[in-house]
Amino acid sequence: MTSPLETRIYAPEVSSSPSSCPPEEAPPKTLIVIPAFNEERNIGRVIRGVLEYVPSIPLLVVNDGSSDRTAKIAKESGAEVISLPCNLGYGVALQTGFIYALQRGYTVIVQMDGDGQHDPSHIPDLLRELRQGDNEVVIGSRFLHKDKYTTTLLRQLGMNIFSQLASIFCGQRVTDPTSGFQALKGRAIHLVASGFYPPDYPDADFLILLHRCGIGMREIPVKMHPNPENKSMHNGHRSVYYVVKMFLSIFVTLLRQKPQL
Repeated sequence: MTSPLETRIYAPEVSSSPSSCPPEEAPPKTLIVIPAFNEERNIGRVIRGVLEYVPSIPLLVVNDGSSDRTAKIAKESGAEVISLPCNLGYGVALQTGFIYALQRGYTVIVQMDGDGQHDPSHIPDLLRELRQGDNEVVIGSRFLHKDKYTTTLLRQLGMNIFSQLASIFCGQRVTDPTSGFQALKGRAIHLVASGFYPPDYPDADFLILLHRCGIGMREIPVKMHPNPENKSMHNGHRSVYYVVKMFLSIFVTLLRQKPQL
């Protein structure tokens, strides 16, 4: 909550003559949210990259119960840090950042991962599209970029399945349903901060939820880098869990009552 001093704004008298220029629209209050779990090798480089391209936008790292020096390095690199008491998962960490942003009056949020896959040079592209278009969510798609993104055959198969499902239930083409590189505003921010947000892996199910709420989204091409440590939330036995959980979450999303935002 802002204090009375923080809400006091100096407004100089503006001439009402026809020759005077209208005041410029104030830029939206923007925050970059980065959930991170045991990313001590990557988080500093990620933050430095963000500050290189958008130095005026504050960063929040949500440390998801890391057992390494993720929180310490994030603070030293120039980010605000919230540390969760234990590892609660990607969705909870991300939602924590959105709740923090709402409480402090941010109206635009860029979310990105802390492992270095998302190229920060595309942050201005996401924000530009969000500002100029009518959509409240802009998603960076690795599969629309001219540089072909490669991954394992199993992961590619899973992405294709959920891409098809998201496209059917959203009524529009969705090429990258697992992209965590997004810019959001308006009702989309409130939806993420609500109890309707998928708490585990918010991917295709979240996109379907957006459509059910009448919240417009659009994908734009972005370049994504291979994970430097070749690790993923969906590797090994977790990939089986992810597929089962995502099918179940999509089913529940389609059955549950539409959220009133």
